[in-house]
This record gives sequence, structure tokens and C-alpha cells, in this order.
Amino acid sequence: MSVGHMRSDGESLRGGGSTAPWRALHRPSRRVGRVLESSAVAGWRERQAMAEAGEKARVVVVGGGVAGSLLAKTMQGHADVVLLDPKDYLEIPWAELRSMVEPSFAERSLIYHKDYLSDATIVTSSAVNITEHAVLTADGHSLPYDYLIIATGHALASPASRAERINEFQRDNGKIESSESVLIIGGGPTGVELAGEIVVDYPGKRVTLIHRGPRLLEFIGDKASKKCLDWLTSKKVDVLLQQSVELDSLSDTENVYKTSGGETVTADCHFVCIGKPLSSSWLRDTILKESLDSKGRVMVEKDLRVKGFNNIFAIGDITDIPEIKQGYLAQKHALLVAKNLKLLTKGLPNSKLATYSTGYPLALVSLGRKEGLAQFPLLTLSGCLPGMIKSGDLFVSKTRKQMGLNG
Repeated sequence: MSVGHMRSDGESLRGGGSTAPWRALHRPSRRVGRVLESSAVAGWRERQAMAEAGEKARVVVVGGGVAGSLLAKTMQGHADVVLLDPKDYLEIPWAELRSMVEPSFAERSLIYHKDYLSDATIVTSSAVNITEHAVLTADGHSLPYDYLIIATGHALASPASRAERINEFQRDNGKIESSESVLIIGGGPTGVELAGEIVVDYPGKRVTLIHRGPRLLEFIGDKASKKCLDWLTSKKVDVLLQQSVELDSLSDTENVYKTSGGETVTADCHFVCIGKPLSSSWLRDTILKESLDSKGRVMVEKDLRVKGFNNIFAIGDITDIPEIKQGYLAQKHALLVAKNLKLLTKGLPNSKLATYSTGYPLALVSLGRKEGLAQFPLLTLSGCLPGMIKSGDLFVSKTRKQMGLNG
């Protein structure tokens, strides 16, 4: 998910503790004979040979978001891991909106990849192609793999450096502080949580939220959606439903906006909080082109291997798994694939792989610093109790500890 110009969910070879990154990236291919064997049997025989020889498999992870970074961190030491990401940092995305009203919060939620990858190679670049044996990068490197994980999520215009990202938060905070009125476009989790952060930290500002749909937070139930609307209106947020604003006409230099319903909204600044497309267009001319569905999602089996491939996995928002795209679910994907990779690299057969199953949709939405909204299977709550679960720290300490860092 994205907000305004800051998100509107690389050029160098960088070693994150690896003493010989070039050796890891360009080691000769270890392929065994495959005469008259199916690719599945051949792959199993190759894994057995590698395990018996004590050789580490080469695992390339494309994408350094919450899913790709956790998988890379979990697999380091068990394989020769390469993380390919155009940024030099991991961003904890559910802390993004707090950082807009409190830029210093980003000091803990933006983590250099090198800080949690002590035994892996970090390549700061983007993937442009995939062959059966290697990933090709935008700056001309070829990264050979035994196992490949696609974790590119949504197409976000994030800065390449952590310092630039912190500067973005500071600029957005300056916009909010200098404005008497703020327009938020989009009533999904990002728009709702941004509105909550602003009205709690800046109660004197006038906030308008415009949403195209008939209700806020359409991915959750009607009751939870109504509780959210009631909370916002109690904080004097002007919520306009079933209306939109022409995005091409938006400008902070002109503070009058016309809605599709004919209403006029005056605001000193605006933030666009609508979904971004998947970051899968680069896959259309690769060996995975037949594994994309009509919406650009990567089709996966229950063990999260890409359909049609034995050694390529996909995790996170980019998959076609029928569930709400949430960060904690992307992390579940990562841990399951890490478990399966450990089994495969030990030479165990595919029949031993763990499988992923979806559950009842859960939701935790922060409403400022102390309150929140929670939807559980048999219960919907709003107020301080769900706020105690998420809103204070936004799970930043928990996520940092999961990455092996101090909370």
C-alpha cells in the first residue's frame, strides 16, 4: 500500500557479511546427468548429490520486503543466500504512516539489509530476466541459483537508500505540519490509518477522506467497517463515500478539488492512498510468463512452488493465493518456504514438503496511537483493547526481534 508521492506495498554489488561474494555468485554450475529422467527426478538426484557432498545450495531471493528479507535471514547459514533488492534497506511497512507524523519512528522501522544478513550476499539492483539457471540484473550481473524465490510484491517507488527514505518522511511531516487541512484519497487500511495518525497527533487540522467504494475497509465485515466510520466521524473527519477525485489533476499548489459527486473540497495538501500494481511486469518475458494469471499474479502450488517449476517459489503479495494481502501472511509464506528449502537442500523428496492453507480473514487497523479496530472470527472490537495489541509500537519491536535485532 502506498501514500502520496512517498510511496504514492541499485547499482552496486554489496556484501552483507559475506567474505567472498563473487565466488558465491559465480561458482560453476553443479549439474548431474539427466539422461532419460524427468526434471523432478533429476532435481531430486541433484539435491541428494549436493547434500552428500556437503555443498550448500545457491538460493537467490528477488525482493527485500517483509517476506523476502525474512526468508533470506532464515536461510542464511543453511545455503549460499543472495538477496537481490533495489534498496539497501528493509522497510517495516505497517510503521510507514506513524513515520509521517513522527519521522524519528523510521529510525527503527527502516533496517539496513546488512544489519540482519551477516552470512549472505546483498546485490543492490533489480531483476530484469530469469533463465533456468540464473537471474539477470539491471546492472548486468548474472546470479546463478539452485533455488529461486520471487518476492517482489507491489511496484512501489521507494528510494534506493535508507537516508533518502527518512528524508521523504521528514518532507511529508513538514507538509502535514504546515497545512491547516489535509485531503486523503482512498479508504482502505492505508487511508484510514493515515487519517487516524493525523487527527490524533494534530487534532486541530481538518481532514477529509474520499473513498470510491460504498464503505471503508471493504476487505472486512460491515460491522467493523461501520465502527471505523463512526470513530473517524467522532474525530471530525469528513468522510465522502462513493466519490473519487481525478488523480491526474491533483496538485498541492491548487488547494481546491472537485469530486465525482460534484462536491468541492478545500485542502492545503493531499495524500493518495490507493493500491499499486503488482511488481510482476518484468516476468512477462521470462521463463515464468506462463505462470502468471490474468491479473499478473504468480500462480503457486500449495507448497508455494511456482506452477510448472520444481525449484522456483513465490511468496507474499505477488502470489495468486486467495487471501487478503497482509504483511503477517507474507511472513508466514516466507517461513513455510524456508522450511521447505531446508528439506530440499537435505535431499528429501518433494512429498515431504509442507503446504500452505488459508485461514479466516483477520484484521487489525490502528486508529492513532492508542485505539484500533480488530476483526476476529467471532468478534469485532474497537477502542483501546485492539489499540493495545497494535497501535502503540505497531509491531516494530516484534519484527526487529524476528530479524535478530534489538527491539
